[in-house]
Amino acid sequence: MRHRSYTELSRLQTFDERFRYLALQGRVGDETFGFERSLNQRFYHSAQWRRIRRIILIRDDNCDLGVEGYDIPAGLHIHHMNPVTVRDVEEGNPDILDPEYLISTTQLTHNAIHYGDERQLPRSFTERRPGDTWI
Repeated sequence: MRHRSYTELSRLQTFDERFRYLALQGRVGDETFGFERSLNQRFYHSAQWRRIRRIILIRDDNCDLGVEGYDIPAGLHIHHMNPVTVRDVEEGNPDILDPEYLISTTQLTHNAIHYGDERQLPRSFTERRPGDTWI
């Protein structure tokens, strides 16, 4: 598996390009760090996580995948670009708290990265103008 980074991600301009870069194409039910519920909850409620989460939200300006125009009004999530293992948490792998490997997402985008495809993603809004359907 390749190692994904914010530096590489930030070179991609569109939401779709960023999604394709991050997509894991996993399956629902594949074991993840989230399956270790008590460890998961301790990590995501720690002071270190809350601190880094704020840093990421500010850096990404509360935008899905950090793309301007994809504002996240509520339900912000922080996605680990490289899947976290139980071992990473137990051994204190510094990458799991490094902004270089984290990005803001919505729950929908986060689920699509892990288990879905582009059809699940939000589409950009095109403002309608008078006469835009005339031939």
